[in-house]
Amino acid sequence: MTGGAGYIGSTICSALEDAGHTPLVLDSLYRGPRAFTTGRIFYEADVADRATLERIAAEHPDLWCTVHCAARIVVPESVQDPISYWRENVSKSLELCANLLAVGRPRIVYSSSASLYAATEQFEVTEHDGLAPGSPYARTKHAVELLLEDLAVGTDLRAIILRYFNPVGADPRFRTGPYERHASHVLGQLVATADGVRESFALTGTDYPTPDGTGIRDYVHVWDLAKAHVAAVENFDEVLALAGRPSDVINLGTGAGTSVRELITMFERVLGRSIPVVESPARPGDAVGGYANVDKAARALGWSSELTVEEGIAAALEWARRRSPILGWS
Repeated sequence: MTGGAGYIGSTICSALEDAGHTPLVLDSLYRGPRAFTTGRIFYEADVADRATLERIAAEHPDLWCTVHCAARIVVPESVQDPISYWRENVSKSLELCANLLAVGRPRIVYSSSASLYAATEQFEVTEHDGLAPGSPYARTKHAVELLLEDLAVGTDLRAIILRYFNPVGADPRFRTGPYERHASHVLGQLVATADGVRESFALTGTDYPTPDGTGIRDYVHVWDLAKAHVAAVENFDEVLALAGRPSDVINLGTGAGTSVRELITMFERVLGRSIPVVESPARPGDAVGGYANVDKAARALGWSSELTVEEGIAAALEWARRRSPILGWS
């Protein structure tokens, strides 16, 4: 598990453990907290470190599959610093794949993004719809997808590419959750506003071609997302056999769209009070968005989301109340 100390990666580790598997965490701790590696087999290193990967393979001959979550993910930051994003997300993914092939561990489940999709009139997108990645971050995700597809054709590498929509919430047992003090994602900013860390929530972008002018997102509970990875790992060969090719792309979402205004209304309902909201222009790289057609996930993985957006909001609020001692914050 690369990026296993991150928000999503650590939650996937918990889901794998709950399903009876033993995750091996490879993380540089560039952003992820060390606390999320507690009690797990942990290798502190860069994902492109050949020597560490050779050591992992030697020490764990039963290593079955690599879930590749490690990446830089902040859209505005990618606009300001594209060199770092291309180096960390693309160049190091190439090295990781080459090293996986060298040690004879060719299966990889890749964390990709729905930010690749072009906007559609109906907002719903299937895996076959057009792509128009609108930020350096999104373009690095697309580049790694193309890399994996090429390697799967020309080498022994086999890849399942999971396009995430918008993860929310926390591990239901509150072992892990969002850890950024100054979150860039919308639910984190709502929680920070509710806690008084932010004076107001900035509603960025109110003139999109959507019913209420705000972006459309598919907010999927992070625990549902994690369980989809368990299904991908456990059924890896069967998924690709069903696809009839050495790599495949699968959407992970709820199959329903929620506007940012609607999310604010849900958040205030779960919170039990209103929060200050200030409208502002869209950020560089932000997209109109859309929601997932999830038929393929049901067919290939036997997976569908079970938890609601409101449950994700409630989990995020509860995690915010609990996280300081877990993360060692004063």
